[in-house]
Amino acid sequence: MPTAFLIYVATTISIVLALVLHFEPGYGHTNILIYTGICSLMGSLTVVSIKAIGIAIKLTLQGTSQITYPQTWFFVTVAAICVLTQLNYLNKALDTFNAAIVSPVYYVMFTTLTIIASVIMFKDWSGQNVTSIASEICGFITVISGTIILHSTREQESPPIGPVTWYGSTESMKSFVDEPLLNFHDSDYFEHQDLISRSDQNAPPRNSTVNLIIS
Repeated sequence: MPTAFLIYVATTISIVLALVLHFEPGYGHTNILIYTGICSLMGSLTVVSIKAIGIAIKLTLQGTSQITYPQTWFFVTVAAICVLTQLNYLNKALDTFNAAIVSPVYYVMFTTLTIIASVIMFKDWSGQNVTSIASEICGFITVISGTIILHSTREQESPPIGPVTWYGSTESMKSFVDEPLLNFHDSDYFEHQDLISRSDQNAPPRNSTVNLIIS
């Protein structure tokens, strides 16, 4: 592997360890760059490892087996560790911060670091001219700008409804508490109510005219 890529890997692992061991316990719940930085740095190593595994699979299918080489299994192990680390800290970021903020920040950092790692490892720009490189950079900036604008103009998630607080005077609360919920009456009370209801039914309706016919 190129010396520049080994330096990049050592720097990436050092930054990740510093973020996990030192910065995450104190600033992980307040600074979004802690979780997204860990995911992005490990994501750049994931992409490089997956690309190396893809090359090994391609050579194996062409007849040159790469299974016996330790480098193949090294990249498989690195890819598995990086993917699990990404999933862990990305879930923490989504649980702690708003998804509308996490998505653009993570996308920008992950894409930038992945391009840097790929350029160092595979020298993707070595056979291209200045015009092609400038076009790719402009396209990259355009995609990042569009992603940031789309997520910044999205409607913010509605805040959760908090507990309902009731306000009232002490007298009203006392009267409500003192008022009985069940009233017990004897049989005479119900007979009296029955007579009242019958008299109301036989009484003429209000605001009506009673016509008397005298023979």
